[in-house]
Amino acid sequence: MYRKRILLIIVLIGVIIGGIFTFQFYRVFFFSNTAFSESSAIVFIPSNASMDTIVSRLKPLLKRPSNFLTAAQKKGFRRSKGGKYSIRQGMGNHQIINTLRSQNMPVRLTFNNQDNIYDLASRISEQIEADSTSLVTAFKDSLFLESNGFNENTILSMFVPNSYQMYWNTNATQFRTRMKDEFFSFWNPKRVEKAAAVGLTPLEVVALASIVQKETVMVDERPRVAGVYLNRLQRNMKLQADPTVIFAIQKKNNDFNTVIKRVLNKDLKINSPFNTYRYRGLPPGPISMPDISSIEAVLNPEKHRFLYLQHTEPLDRFYRVLSHILIHLRLEKDFCRYPLLRFPLHRDNI
Repeated sequence: MYRKRILLIIVLIGVIIGGIFTFQFYRVFFFSNTAFSESSAIVFIPSNASMDTIVSRLKPLLKRPSNFLTAAQKKGFRRSKGGKYSIRQGMGNHQIINTLRSQNMPVRLTFNNQDNIYDLASRISEQIEADSTSLVTAFKDSLFLESNGFNENTILSMFVPNSYQMYWNTNATQFRTRMKDEFFSFWNPKRVEKAAAVGLTPLEVVALASIVQKETVMVDERPRVAGVYLNRLQRNMKLQADPTVIFAIQKKNNDFNTVIKRVLNKDLKINSPFNTYRYRGLPPGPISMPDISSIEAVLNPEKHRFLYLQHTEPLDRFYRVLSHILIHLRLEKDFCRYPLLRFPLHRDNI
C-alpha cells in the first residue's frame, strides 16, 4: 500500500512536470507572440542578417522577444536570407520563423523621369535593399557596358520606365541584370523593325525620344514633334533642340539640378557633343529618361513635311509676327503649329 502511494506520487509529479514542460513548449512555439493590433505588420530583414539584427527588427512587433530567441535557437534558425515579410496578428514563434525562412514577399518597384543614373540610383535605393552607391557602381561597370552594347552616355537607355515586381533584398548586380533583360525584351523584333524604318537603332530611338519628351509634356503632341526631328535628320539638318543645350550646360557643370528656363545665345556655342546647335545628328545618348509614350512616338511618328517647331503663346509677339511673315512667303508648309507648346522657335528660322 505504501509503495503504491509512492508510485502514485511519482506519477503525479511526472504528469505535473510533463504538463509544465508541454505548456512551456506551446507557450514558446505556438502561443501568440505579436504585439500589434493591425491584421498584419511588414518587416524588412537585411540580407544575411544575424540573429541580433533579426530580433532588433522584430522587437517592436513581439510581446516576448526572448521567447522568439529561444524558439529560433531550438529550430536552428540563426540567419536570414533577407527580404520583406508579412507577420500576421496572432502568429506564434513557430509560424514567424517559418515565415522568415520561406515567405519573402515581392515589392512593386517603379521609376520614371529620372534624368541621370544618379537620380535613378537614388530612386531605386528607396525601394530595394541596394544602396545608391552600389547601384551607380554597377551601372558604370565597364565590362558590363561593353559586353551589352552600352557606354556611359547610353546606359540610361537600358532602363525602361515601368513598374516591376522583384524582391526587396535584390542587390545592385541583380537589379542591373533584370533591367538589361527587360530592355532586350522591350526591344522585340517588331520595335527593332520600326526603328530601322525611321533610320535609327534602338539606342538612337531612345536618344531622340528623350528630346521629344523634353520638348512637350503633351503625349498626343509627341508623334508630331518626333516627325519634325526625323525630317531634319533625313535632310542632314542640325536638330537645334534647346533641351540638348540645357543638358550640355548641366553636364558641363556636373549639376543636373540646375533649373535653366531660357537658353541664351552664348549657350549655343558650348562645345559639347550633346549640343545639337553645334553638332549635326543625334546626341551620343539620351538627355533624359523618356517614357514609353515618347519612344512609341519616335517609332510611330506623324507623317508630315514640317521642319520647325513654332511657339504660339499669345504673349510671344515676336514668334507670331515671324509666323505671319513666313506664311506670306509661302513657307508655312514647313511649320508645325501647336496652340500651347512651351518650346521656342528654333533659332535657324530667324
